[in-house]
Amino acid sequence: MRLGPSGAICTLPGGGLGEYRPRTDTVMEDIDIEQQEPLPVDRDGRPLRNAGDEPDGGRKMGCCEKFQRSVSKWMLPADARSKYLERANCCPPPIFIILISIAELAVFIYYAVWKPQKQWVTLDEGIWKSRLTYKPEYRQEAWRFISYMFVHAGVEHIVGNLVMQLLLGIPLELVHKGFEVGMVYLAGVLAGSLASSIFDPLSALVGASGGVYALIGGYFMNAVVNFREMIPLLGVFRILAIVIFVATDFGFAFYRRFASDDAGMKVSFVAHFAGIVAGMTIGYVFFSAYNKKLLKDPRFWLCILGYVAFVIFAVVFNIFLTPAT
Repeated sequence: MRLGPSGAICTLPGGGLGEYRPRTDTVMEDIDIEQQEPLPVDRDGRPLRNAGDEPDGGRKMGCCEKFQRSVSKWMLPADARSKYLERANCCPPPIFIILISIAELAVFIYYAVWKPQKQWVTLDEGIWKSRLTYKPEYRQEAWRFISYMFVHAGVEHIVGNLVMQLLLGIPLELVHKGFEVGMVYLAGVLAGSLASSIFDPLSALVGASGGVYALIGGYFMNAVVNFREMIPLLGVFRILAIVIFVATDFGFAFYRRFASDDAGMKVSFVAHFAGIVAGMTIGYVFFSAYNKKLLKDPRFWLCILGYVAFVIFAVVFNIFLTPAT
């Protein structure tokens, strides 16, 4: 005999006495312990505010991860974001665009502070005598077709270029890496000087506008090609912002070139146009697709061959046909 759940004495089979043990195994199998937890917790026992918003493993997102997530929404269509976020990190940082910006700022400071200038808001004598500036009469010094990007004509010029290339270049380099961003940037710089030597052959050239506009052109094509796969309001904002900026900057460039009464040397505006064309071609191939093999893409070879053909024509023009003396 034994005591039952209600205190009654129970008899075991065979007439012996024994301890009563209630059967709970069938009940416990139907209960999920996690469902009984009022709040989900991470591996350290800390409650999570919203488990759906946390990264894999229940770990709280850091500043770098939040930034990478925001970058993916600006730069990539929805189907490519997960792959990017799996491999994204802030090491190494966007080193190309940072280094090129530091170099341009250092050259500007050199000419504004250490070289004799009447004033440093708009530089004059120092930059026009610089061996970095592109000048048509010195076009045989081939490095000037690239080195002119380090020389800027004043505070407004350098600040505008640095702000734009950092705002666009850092996110682009985080997604597409330094080699691709560097190729697009330098392609815009070279296209700017070569186009200026053809279509405005008697004008000098300073500033990194060709490279900046190449980034703008590539980013614009990214926004247009992936428009349907991006957040609609974000896509419209990106395209309108680029169009307004480019239209405004082109307007000022035309004014400075043709309507300004400045008696100093005229600076060509053609680099802006050539840079954005380079960005909309070469930059389109690099920036419109993510995680794809470019060497197997016929668009890549078409853009590269077109760019090479333009460079060859510009070199021949500068050697045999230019009216510059």
